[in-house]
Amino acid sequence: MFWGPFAEGRNNFFHNETLLKIASKYKRTVAQVALRFLTQEGVIVIPKSVNKERMIENFDIFDFKLADEDLKKIRTLDTKSSLFFSHYDPDLVQMLINYAKYSVCKW
Repeated sequence: MFWGPFAEGRNNFFHNETLLKIASKYKRTVAQVALRFLTQEGVIVIPKSVNKERMIENFDIFDFKLADEDLKKIRTLDTKSSLFFSHYDPDLVQMLINYAKYSVCKW
């Protein structure tokens, strides 16, 4: 609900020097490198796009594998903080709990 594989482009995500270098190495886009990284890390990703070319690009990540050295470089980009909201804000946590409690399908 509050997470996106591309961080909604925040923090200049698509122009990150590390990701650009890795993308160039594999002749891929930053988005493809990010999706490949997440899938190699065992994360299920569902990228959203209404652009047909980007949808095709997002699926074109299974014919290459990132080297361990590149996985390590990407892992160093993790700031351990959300770009979307503070996990420590009690009001927000309560709102999320209430949202989950009332949005669960009760079939």
